[in-house]
Amino acid sequence: MSKWRKNHLDTSSPEPLEVVIIGNGPSGICLSYLLSGYTPYMKPDAVHPHPLLQRKLLEAPGVSILDQDLDYLSEGLEGRSQSPVALLFDALLRPDTDFGGDMESVLTWRLQKERAIPHVVLGRNLPGGAWHSIEGSMVTLSQGQWMGLPDLQVKDWMCKKRRGLRNSRATAGDIAHYYVDYVSKKGLSHNFVSGAVVTAVARRMPEPSVAGARDPSPLFQVSGFLIAKDQSRQPFSLCARNVVLATGTSDSPARLGIPGETLPFVHYELSALELAIRAGTLTPASDPILIVGAGLSAADAVLYARHYNIPVIHAFRRPVDDPGLVFNQLPKMLYPEYHKVHQMMREQSILSPSPYKGYCSLPEHQLLFFKEDHQAMFQDPNGLQKVFGISLVLVLIGSHPNLSFLPGAGADLAVDPEQPLSPKRNPIDVDPFTYQSTQQQGLYAVGPLAGDNFVRFVQGGALAVASSLLRKEARKPP
Repeated sequence: MSKWRKNHLDTSSPEPLEVVIIGNGPSGICLSYLLSGYTPYMKPDAVHPHPLLQRKLLEAPGVSILDQDLDYLSEGLEGRSQSPVALLFDALLRPDTDFGGDMESVLTWRLQKERAIPHVVLGRNLPGGAWHSIEGSMVTLSQGQWMGLPDLQVKDWMCKKRRGLRNSRATAGDIAHYYVDYVSKKGLSHNFVSGAVVTAVARRMPEPSVAGARDPSPLFQVSGFLIAKDQSRQPFSLCARNVVLATGTSDSPARLGIPGETLPFVHYELSALELAIRAGTLTPASDPILIVGAGLSAADAVLYARHYNIPVIHAFRRPVDDPGLVFNQLPKMLYPEYHKVHQMMREQSILSPSPYKGYCSLPEHQLLFFKEDHQAMFQDPNGLQKVFGISLVLVLIGSHPNLSFLPGAGADLAVDPEQPLSPKRNPIDVDPFTYQSTQQQGLYAVGPLAGDNFVRFVQGGALAVASSLLRKEARKPP
């Protein structure tokens, strides 16, 4: 362990860190980039295609975007995000992408180390977070170029790796490697600690200074443990003035809440299917696997199983033509494989048997329970009960953020504290231009926790947080 890490992952460290970032996915990486002194400026000769934004940018020539009024700059922008700062940063990085253009970013980046803010990024996996737990051959939902971070385009990186985009999309494995490489190439590695599990974040008052004065701002105590290569655990405790939650939502898979759900053949991650096929415990001669869910993760599991000729029963509660199904919202030309699954869901239903073998869909079926002898009991739309023999179950119905390290698991931070925290329906309530919690000073949330669910838009949250923290630094007394 480096001297830097040893000093700051030790309770005896006398000086608190300015920032601890919990989560090392795209949000955490982008924020670390901005806090390391990389500063965005408008290119002197650039002309943004949005005339109002161009006029505003010309009002402050030579002033970093981080030092400008993000509220003012983002006013009037429209797009595929509800976050004004996300739209702003995306418009600066990818000026005309929504209109099919490929215009270069209007930003130029300068490394100004005097502006760097000391920070540490804690993550369970390698940099890239949950991208390392996705089966590597899966193709990204978003276009490959939208998965990139500032000042290193995915297509340029893949070209150097002699890789190519597939139908303008990249594989999950490529993106995971891109994020690891990004941290290395941008010189951010010393800020990242992998194998770090946070177990508690608590507020405490700072110790009195030598003069007897007390800093009026409470500090955060971030505690947890590091998992070593031999799987041993080393406790750590950090003191910080600011904490940024960037954990994403993949930590806690959603459950069905039915009897038998804890049986050993019931799983919640696609990796269980991969392992079973690799180990030879699942073959084309096995009983069907049961895939539960009607989202893209379930579709990925169907595609993966069918690639290996594993028989599949696919169950979901909604009708196939429900407009809320994601398949009904994706362009067929860009996502042919997902529309193939949707076609199978429709045509190979148990309600209308088809000549195809190896796949059967159960639309509008409700799972009642699992039995130890590998049986699953369903109720169909007419109330009739049906039993199916299965070899393995994958429950892929979404996931929830795991904020168990916060008091009350962070429930009081949500927009509606009376409802469960949900990235899509009830995210953490943050100021839209700083991403600081409206309930707790010094606590920030970015990415899905703040309602930004696509890599393309999570970077705006990082911009907002970095801008806010830099303003705090400027207000500090000398």
